[in-house]
Amino acid sequence: MATPSSDTADQFDQFDDEEAEQQLGATASGRKRLFSKELRCMMYGFGDDKNPYTESVDFLEDLVIEFITETTHKAMEVGRPGRVQVEDIIFLVRKDPRKYARVKDLLTMNEELKKARKAFDEVKYVGKRPTIVIDRHDALRLMQVTPIY
Repeated sequence: MATPSSDTADQFDQFDDEEAEQQLGATASGRKRLFSKELRCMMYGFGDDKNPYTESVDFLEDLVIEFITETTHKAMEVGRPGRVQVEDIIFLVRKDPRKYARVKDLLTMNEELKKARKAFDEVKYVGKRPTIVIDRHDALRLMQVTPIY
């Protein structure tokens, strides 16, 4: 049996380093991949292979990051300088019907979730006496004032 030469061993070490880097979700540029898992699922949902090429996922992630960065910079210029508010995003997407509809849907769902959480908190904190209703913020304030032993 032949023993591997030092060149072969170096190649194996190189592959080990690349695999470890991919497992951590980092790229060759050192930037951490933020949306890889979600993009893979989306690609599969839109008809790609269950395990799409890493290069394809990385390319899409670069596009997503670029879009988010550009949109954020534009939003910072539109409204109050240095701040991004919901109204700024709505203003930027107002002429694109699909984006505008999606933003409106997400904002509506967010409001519905807030109302549902509030109703859940009110029911959760109601004691045996139905006249006392404590919401989440009041409960937190009570815990800060009253030591619990």
